[in-house]
Amino acid sequence: MKKKKRKVKKTVYVVLLIAVIFLIGIVILSQNHNEKNVNKKGDSVNKPVDNQIKQPEEKRMSLIAVGDVLIHESVYKDAKTSDGTYNFHKMFTDVAPIISKYDLKFCNQESTIGGSALGISGYPSFNSPDEIGDEIVNLGFNLISLANNHALDKGVDAIKYSNSYWKTKDVITAGTYSNMNDRDNINVYEKNGIKYAFLAYTTLSNRTPTNDYILNMYSADRAKRDIESVKDKVDVIIVSMHWGVEDSNTVSESQKQIAEYLSSLGVNIIIGHHPHVVQEVTYVGDTLVIYSLGNFISNQLSIGINNGIGLMYGVDIVVKDNKVSFENEYKELILAYSENSTNFKVIPFSKLNNDLLNNYSEIEKKYIKIVEGEK
Repeated sequence: MKKKKRKVKKTVYVVLLIAVIFLIGIVILSQNHNEKNVNKKGDSVNKPVDNQIKQPEEKRMSLIAVGDVLIHESVYKDAKTSDGTYNFHKMFTDVAPIISKYDLKFCNQESTIGGSALGISGYPSFNSPDEIGDEIVNLGFNLISLANNHALDKGVDAIKYSNSYWKTKDVITAGTYSNMNDRDNINVYEKNGIKYAFLAYTTLSNRTPTNDYILNMYSADRAKRDIESVKDKVDVIIVSMHWGVEDSNTVSESQKQIAEYLSSLGVNIIIGHHPHVVQEVTYVGDTLVIYSLGNFISNQLSIGINNGIGLMYGVDIVVKDNKVSFENEYKELILAYSENSTNFKVIPFSKLNNDLLNNYSEIEKKYIKIVEGEK
């Protein structure tokens, strides 16, 4: 009897052991099956690094643009010091902190810095002192358009002086040149890993240029040649355009046609000036178009409020997967303030009050609607 009982117990143990092994096998097979399903769905399984999809690198740089630096006689007289030099610093203290935040800083040097030997002068034939250029550089401006209708006010000698002056500064200029090689040699610049080109044209001049390079007069053919020569070398193309109708807040048909054409050539940003008043900021295709920034500093408030108001426009330029987009838009109106053509100061509307400009809040609403293209 004892031997029989032992055999039964042994048999039971064997059966139990087989059952346990069987169950373990089922569990392992089930886990393998689930893992295969998870792999097929792509859920919660760590794939090898080499098989992961790499996201395109994003690069960005910031740009702020202001309008015309137009130094009327009353402006430079207000800046004149007792020793006969000029100091414009006090005129820009309210906007300096805003401008300093950006990588690229644009302005249109409307009145040529042509050298004191030709005589410092205001309207209608401008020649500005070196010190306004010094202050522009001090503010951090590094993209400076020289192509405008006043460029030749004092002739070729003034442009040659201007070109030499700006070459002593750590800035990028475009629009006037001392020889054909300088005009045709379109440089490629880089900021934050973004390669860019800067071009400047004017559609009009108060004096007829004496050759094809001294002042960059706009033509469709010239723009096409320039842009096509550089577009495969850069990520971003910025074009400064001196165009439009003076004193008009309405974008002209000519401006629209040029903007559409430049957009078709692959220009990413068009920065406009000449009307001396603000106009719409919009998109033409994928191109950001700032039709007119108005004046930055001038004595045109004496004409009326429309000419006293300018625009500071800031934006982040984003390059990702060979595409350009824009983020973090900043728009603020500015007033080229003066007291009976003295005590000039550029004041952002965020710093205005009714003592400085009566009913400034309603004026701001009116002009922001113009900038935003509202009727």
